[in-house]
Amino acid sequence: MSAKKDDGRKTISENRKARHEYFITDTWEAGIELKGTEVKSLRTGQANITESYASFEDDGSFCLINAYIPEFQDAGRFFQHEPRRKRRLLLHKSELAKLFQAVERKGMTVIPLELYFNARGRAKLKLAIAEGKKLHDKRETAAKRDWDRQKARIMRDKG
Repeated sequence: MSAKKDDGRKTISENRKARHEYFITDTWEAGIELKGTEVKSLRTGQANITESYASFEDDGSFCLINAYIPEFQDAGRFFQHEPRRKRRLLLHKSELAKLFQAVERKGMTVIPLELYFNARGRAKLKLAIAEGKKLHDKRETAAKRDWDRQKARIMRDKG
């Protein structure tokens, strides 16, 4: 379900796999263009952004692809939205230029980290520019995490 943060944010969905599968280099906050039933469905806290990504379309817009926002049950069948439709992301031109440059020149990808309502009640998406980890990088990260846990345990027992 949704959890309240101390800065007025209400988290809807979080992409926990992203930090395991990617090296995160930079993050941005983007608005999302949503329909009415999508907003109501998000307020119930049942969205999924784990398998989604963001990319530039042919018409120059920047879209969130494959994010799952379930249909709102109380709306009639004529007012429903498509659960996995492309949703346009709202960013400043300078931010879009930086993202486009990173994706095109450096071969990085743009992934969503968190979907939330800000203090004003607007749906926002925390985006990250990321580079995919190789299998040996994932093993190295896991080994480092285990070693840090062992160090903390040893220091706690001795101290």
